[in-house]
Amino acid sequence: MSKPTLALIGATGAVGTVMRELVSTREDVWGEIRLVASARSAGKLLRVRGEDVVVQALAPEVFDGVDVAIFDVPDEVSAEWVPVAAARGAIAIDKSGTFRMEPDVPLVVPEVNPLDARNRPRNIISTPNCTTLSMMAAIGALHAEYTLKELVVASYQAVSGAGVAGPARLYDEIEALAGDRTVGQSAGDVRKALANKLEDDSPFPAPIAFNVVPWAGSYKDGGWASEELKLRNESRKILGIPDLKVSATCVRVPVVTTHSLAVHARFEREITVADAHRILEGRADRGPHGRPRQRRVADADRRGGHRPDLHRAHPPGGRLPEHARHVRLRRQPP
Repeated sequence: MSKPTLALIGATGAVGTVMRELVSTREDVWGEIRLVASARSAGKLLRVRGEDVVVQALAPEVFDGVDVAIFDVPDEVSAEWVPVAAARGAIAIDKSGTFRMEPDVPLVVPEVNPLDARNRPRNIISTPNCTTLSMMAAIGALHAEYTLKELVVASYQAVSGAGVAGPARLYDEIEALAGDRTVGQSAGDVRKALANKLEDDSPFPAPIAFNVVPWAGSYKDGGWASEELKLRNESRKILGIPDLKVSATCVRVPVVTTHSLAVHARFEREITVADAHRILEGRADRGPHGRPRQRRVADADRRGGHRPDLHRAHPPGGRLPEHARHVRLRRQPP
């Protein structure tokens, strides 16, 4: 039987680069791999599986004969082109937020709800936001045995979550402030120090160097940030708990890549630390004493550091710090 054809749309971006690395270093299950990007990138040569592949411009015909098309493009591009790929016979897997909450599009985390991918009437499968994805394998495993009731989540999100402009801005601010040991000691002094050194084009609402920004994403009704609503709504859909209580606070931190989360989960039945360790065994990379280490997962495939603990004030419950590099999360082999 011939191997399936894969198309990577957004192949020149940050996530596209990682996808090319993964298909090049994992078991070779694909036949042809087509690299697709905007017209300005067409004609470029990129390496995949040790060979140079010409980037094709996004057009309807690039999906002819494609079995699986993976999209990592802005929402507006997904909205236009994902249905085109699906209509031409490809299973379209979309990483944007465009289709996540559509009732006829499954939102899938392979470790949690893989069978949902079979029910795809539009031939589209969506994947969750990187922050939701970071905690979902662990939460899903615990939910399967103890039935989740409530989540209280605090995320500490790297600047890479804001796209290529995020790390660029952090590096620019660090360079601009380098050697100045007077900043960071009084209100507003970092902003003042940057005012005459950098353009006012930051993707963040406040300086990110020497700072944490208690806001991630865009402003939504009710005072929520978009990242916080994604955590709530996507968790409900993936786990199949439409009335799940979720309270989320998302903070941007001056780290290049790797999101961290502190997850407080309450379950129907009492759970012990030993139970949690048993269920989560092998699902993460832990350091000494079971403590997570952010730097060790900055360029790794594995989620890092489940450190379960009991929340003594509100049993039955648990506390679960997480780390995950958001551009490399993937299903782990059994």
